[in-house]
Amino acid sequence: MPKNNYLCILKQDISMIVCIAEKPSVGRDIARILGATHDHKTYMEGNGYQVTWTFGHLCELKMPEDYTPMWKAWSLSALPMIPPRFGIRLKDDQGVRNQFSTIEKLMQAADEIVNCGDAGQEGELIQRWVMQKAQAKCPVKRLWISSMTDEAIREGFQKLKDQQAYQPLYLAGLSRAIGDWLLGINATRLYSIKYGQPGKPLSVGRVQTPTLALIVNRQKEINNFKPEPYWVLATIYRETQFTATTGKFTSKEEGEKAFSLIEGKPFVITDVQKKNGTEAPKPLFDLTSLQVECNKKFGYSAEMTLNLVQSLYEKKFTTYPRVDTQYLSDDIYPKCPQTMNGLYKTTFGGIAPYADIVKALSGKPLKKTKKVFDNSKVTDHHAIIPTGVPPTGLSDMERNVFDLIARRFIAAFYPDCKFSTTTVMGAPSEAEEEAISFKTTGKEILDPGWRVVYDDSSEDKKDDEERTLPTFVKGESGPHTPTLTEKMTTPPPYYTEASLLRAMETAGKFVEDEELRAALKENGIGRPSTRAAIIETLFKRHYIRKERKRLIATPTGMELIDIIKEELLKSCELTGIWEKKLRDIEHQQYDAGLFINELKEQIVQIVNQVLADNSNRRIAIAEEEPTKKRKKKEKKES
Repeated sequence: MPKNNYLCILKQDISMIVCIAEKPSVGRDIARILGATHDHKTYMEGNGYQVTWTFGHLCELKMPEDYTPMWKAWSLSALPMIPPRFGIRLKDDQGVRNQFSTIEKLMQAADEIVNCGDAGQEGELIQRWVMQKAQAKCPVKRLWISSMTDEAIREGFQKLKDQQAYQPLYLAGLSRAIGDWLLGINATRLYSIKYGQPGKPLSVGRVQTPTLALIVNRQKEINNFKPEPYWVLATIYRETQFTATTGKFTSKEEGEKAFSLIEGKPFVITDVQKKNGTEAPKPLFDLTSLQVECNKKFGYSAEMTLNLVQSLYEKKFTTYPRVDTQYLSDDIYPKCPQTMNGLYKTTFGGIAPYADIVKALSGKPLKKTKKVFDNSKVTDHHAIIPTGVPPTGLSDMERNVFDLIARRFIAAFYPDCKFSTTTVMGAPSEAEEEAISFKTTGKEILDPGWRVVYDDSSEDKKDDEERTLPTFVKGESGPHTPTLTEKMTTPPPYYTEASLLRAMETAGKFVEDEELRAALKENGIGRPSTRAAIIETLFKRHYIRKERKRLIATPTGMELIDIIKEELLKSCELTGIWEKKLRDIEHQQYDAGLFINELKEQIVQIVNQVLADNSNRRIAIAEEEPTKKRKKKEKKES
């Protein structure tokens, strides 16, 4: 089979090009496009190419005992363990060894290698470590694509870059891995020996411990909360409730005094204000916002959502999922009509769910706004969108996730929703200066705009329910029925996976505003692609458990956070600063060596502080609930 035209950029004197993907399914797709059709089980060959694959991480950082036998036994005297130079090793698995043997043989005979790993920090690290372990010496090119469609793969091979262009990405991934090793290995051994039970280690980590601290601190707020009564003054006029603008009263006497001022007096409308406003479509999905929406709407865990959208990506139906931007780059705009056409043709069970809403956009160019297309907000990848390939063979859960992504994409090109907000003020007549004013507000949708994309039952409509008021005229008056209602203050809500993901994204700050939240992402804890695994780790360590959607800290989790005095280990803000430095390394604005040296100093400081503790405290460690059993229970509850 002759080489395709798009590969003519490769030198003719290259006799064998080895391509390495991150998964067998991805490798086989690439091999098909390249014409490498001969199947050797661990790799495909043909047309001048050998296409092989890893299955996630084949290599890992060496363990302490690999550096010196003295570090094998868990001992306080060995801490801190700081290797003079970090090294990598193959994972201890026969399947890994077999696959690596193939990769090593192919790479050592290759004239050129194409790194086809997932286009992100983790994907870069996985493939670089394998190439290092295989002692590959030939030139390396990088395939960088945002979707797995045939067209995207072909385009990617036309635009291969030298791997050196992605060196900062690798350094950021390497710094993250070393940082996690330094803190995780040392702190876990330190706390396990000092405060744990024999044979039951206490897991401490750079991201998991601050995340656990969020849940524990919220739990303490709830446990220590003492409800207090307050009174709300309201009145019903023309079947509409008006609420006193003074807010709540902290004593019944105050409330009764205010009540006496309005009782038996006619109610007068003192002002009517009507303002028109617009509401733009919601931003496109990044991974975190998709995980939040799936948890709220379907009860899916963060890990479950990541697995589902990864599956959609590998099946070519949606774009690369491990992203932290909600924008598209300008070069995507010309491809959007083709994507819309694919959605128009999409059918599930003989029904075309998007045909009508896509058809409404036809006949004129698609809208292009800075709220959707902004090159300055896109680095490696754009927001998660459909590829335009009509999906087939989806599970119900995959279809649910695809539907969210598809509707969010279509809605982005619809006009703003137009609404009218009415604010009506009122007060009892013959009121003295201390009289209380009352207010009610209503919202009327004038033109639904993008909201027609969603069913009436969807969360996007429920978020902001329409409330239309009767027509009020300034100066009108009539009888009313005042009420003084006693209520009790309530504790803050338990974290759910949705609210915990948001808290991790913003380093523990509660933020509803989309723009402010986007700004805080720079200092979030963990990466979008790792947050789900962090939450799962807390379950596996039995530091948290789930009651329906609520995340509850276990006694072990509570005790662990209580015993950790070093803010470096449990502060979201400090961890967020580390995360920002890792991003800066990726963008060549911070030095990787400096980041590692700072962590080494912090580890020494933490070890010395804990060793200075002369107490004999011990943490009671509960038995773990098996992951499969927990997930079965969650599924039953949801």
